Amino acid sequence: MQAKHPQRNFEGYGPTPPDPKWPGGAKLALNFVINVEEGSEPSIEDGDPATESALTEGASGSFPGRDLAAESMFEYGSRVGYWRIARLFEEREMPATIMACGLALERNPKIAAHVRDSELFDICAHGWRWEHHRALTRDEERERIARTVASIKQTTGRAPDGWYCRYGPSTNTRLLLSENGSFLYDSDAYNDELPYWLDVNSKSHLVVPYSLTNNDAKFLRGAVDSGEAFFRMLRESFDMLIAEGTTAPKMMSIGLHLRIAGHPGRASGLKLFLEYVARHGDDVWVTTRSDIARHWHRHHQPQA
Repeated sequence: MQAKHPQRNFEGYGPTPPDPKWPGGAKLALNFVINVEEGSEPSIEDGDPATESALTEGASGSFPGRDLAAESMFEYGSRVGYWRIARLFEEREMPATIMACGLALERNPKIAAHVRDSELFDICAHGWRWEHHRALTRDEERERIARTVASIKQTTGRAPDGWYCRYGPSTNTRLLLSENGSFLYDSDAYNDELPYWLDVNSKSHLVVPYSLTNNDAKFLRGAVDSGEAFFRMLRESFDMLIAEGTTAPKMMSIGLHLRIAGHPGRASGLKLFLEYVARHGDDVWVTTRSDIARHWHRHHQPQA
């Protein structure tokens, strides 16, 4: 049967989005995503042709053999960055979503244990490791999804509720997630500010869109140059959405990486923003992607 999900939709909810009915009448659902990837990136030791240097401080470039500078920058994220970011959320009792690669959690048992014991963090699977799902056969991708679920369940004691591909999905990904049957949602979309339902081979499937706009990767791409600038960027989006939320509440996703926002000068901007959010009280629902998905399942069932 031909899947409907690869078909593009340029209209969405249009001028009349639904009232999401966020808890307590909140004007905005705010979700922070903490990416746990360190140890899952391509590396010579894992049989890859080159060391991954994406989203690092500017490793020494492409050359044969291991790039020890890039490897060390990834290690900073799991050794130091995770704990700094986690503390910022824990001190304020604010929930967040751990978007984790299965292999990264296997190689970082202290982080896996912390996630397992946390009452603030939920889990969204970020693939088995960094690989292009578009290059996998359907059977290979099916195996990767199952392997990721089993791995995360083993390391954290709970299966991931959602899925998000590292390099973007293949045309089979959503079909295979639906077939797997263990996911509340996927986030392999950037096309809306509210969740929405799709028909995937005659089954209702929920999409909780993500965003790369409010993302700490902007530090390494030159768009943001200080913690204060990061705070300002996040605050401007937040203020606009809170103002719109009087009549049309939406959701906002913020992406954080251990080896980026985990550095002190950048974490300072995150700290400023968390404090700013806290001053808005019940106007904002700081939540996890799992709880957004459960809310949508409960209050916004797909139309027959």
